[in-house]
Amino acid sequence: MPVEPAQDPSYFDHFDEIPFHQYLGLTLVERRDGYARLRLRKTATTPTGIGGSVNGGVIATMIDMATIPAIFTGLRAGTEPAGTADLQVTYLRQAHGDYIDAEAIVIKRGRQLCNIEVSVTDDEGRLCAKGRVLYALRSTAAT
Repeated sequence: MPVEPAQDPSYFDHFDEIPFHQYLGLTLVERRDGYARLRLRKTATTPTGIGGSVNGGVIATMIDMATIPAIFTGLRAGTEPAGTADLQVTYLRQAHGDYIDAEAIVIKRGRQLCNIEVSVTDDEGRLCAKGRVLYALRSTAAT
């Protein structure tokens, strides 16, 4: 049975080793309570879009994935993750360069939902996309 991040904080010590993350070229660069930054190093196998830019679906995936370490490093006792409830992406420019970063900041932690904002920048620091994620939580307390 896979280890759930909420139950085992060492999960993030192996974040980069997850096959899907390796396929995309994602690494966890930084994490702390309410904050995380992922990096995608562009390779010959990175899915691309128009003009060789990083594919928009990959950017959306990065936005969704960046929320996980930002939220899970600060879960309140008695709660566990329940999954992404809503994901919105605004693409501002094509993402080119050797790498792109997704920086997630938890704006508000509620009892059932967390609101997270994610900025995606290229290797020159230009803003390429903005994301807003609502992430659901559920109580682990007996009802």
